[in-house]
Amino acid sequence: MADLVIRGGRRLAGRISVDGNKNAALPLLAACLLTGDRCELRNVPRIRDVDVMVNLLRSLGAEVEGAGTSTLRVTCREITTHEPDPRLVGRLRGSVLLLGALVGRLGRAALASPGGDFPARRTIVTHLRALAAMGASVVEDAGGHRLEAPRGLRGASMYLLEASVTGTETALLAAAQADGPSEIRNAAQEPHVVELCEYLVSMGARIEGLGSSTLRIQPPERLRGASHTLRGDYIEAASWGVVGAVTGGEVEVMGVLAEDLEPITAVFGEMGLSFDLEDGRFTVRPSELTCAHRVTTGLWPGFPSDIVSLVTVLATQARGRTLVHDWMYELRLFALEQLSAMRADLFLCDPHRIIVAGPTKLRGRTLDSRDIRSGMALVAAALAAEGESTVLEIETVERGYADLVPRLTSLGADVERRG
Repeated sequence: MADLVIRGGRRLAGRISVDGNKNAALPLLAACLLTGDRCELRNVPRIRDVDVMVNLLRSLGAEVEGAGTSTLRVTCREITTHEPDPRLVGRLRGSVLLLGALVGRLGRAALASPGGDFPARRTIVTHLRALAAMGASVVEDAGGHRLEAPRGLRGASMYLLEASVTGTETALLAAAQADGPSEIRNAAQEPHVVELCEYLVSMGARIEGLGSSTLRIQPPERLRGASHTLRGDYIEAASWGVVGAVTGGEVEVMGVLAEDLEPITAVFGEMGLSFDLEDGRFTVRPSELTCAHRVTTGLWPGFPSDIVSLVTVLATQARGRTLVHDWMYELRLFALEQLSAMRADLFLCDPHRIIVAGPTKLRGRTLDSRDIRSGMALVAAALAAEGESTVLEIETVERGYADLVPRLTSLGADVERRG
């Protein structure tokens, strides 16, 4: 495993272009399994999680051209197994998306327990209930889950007990192959869910309600191959914005839609961050930051949980006290306790809430990267800190951020990847 050594205290400046949305790339790749035709995806992020999904598709018999580039061509004329490689499944939470694709096309699927961030606290009950509503029988065992639908899936009306993003996507992938129409209520509304809907429509499905909590799907007789260019990753764009803000720099981020960033920049604005936002460009300028008093995550279009770690670091540089409340996940804020050893003034109230007082001049130290987003938050904190920091196992962050070291260097950061 490699570590990232960061000598902080530099004001970063420059231009960064974001890749396509990581959270869209994985379900779109899973959708390529629904047809034997060639599919093409452009502006795909060149990150480790995408590499794992590509290898999972290959383990199922898919031919993938362009691996490691931003344009992937996937052809799956024949699926050779209904069980994705358990070793790869254990590395990627998004592997759960293969369930709906496989049981819809083959009538059966077997999946080991998905890995990735916080695997023990993120269940797939919503996914399994959606597939069961369409006629799949579910068998759970110590090694994962097995699903059988020997007569194929049938369209169904269902209400998701949780507006889960991957749960909604699993239901969409299955419903696009079912016999008859389906309706999904309490569906997730995130931009990447909309992207999957748009892609399924280009493959021949009819979907009503895009961007709403009720989706109606009419599957075609046959799904065909399609092409799609991914929207820019708004979480990545916001991350680079925080990097610029906490170092007192000016960073221009290219390639993201303004409407995708608005739920995040609304909070940034409350914190006094000076920025410009238009389609294709997000620019952060040096600012006198103030506390937001309270930041609470929410379902889209609420403030995304994926950026809560980074906004916590931003709050360490803001005047006053900010309460950060992430009710969606229990473990994400725990990784930020390490900021206390960097002189940050933090109080972890419980697994969901943390109080941050600032501004505080942070001090470098060794940091443990636990998941993609909190890992990137710790990188941002180290860039703002005095002295040297080492972020351990930087591969965790690289699962979601391509070319991390070259991009940091291009902004003027003093960083070194070791190992």
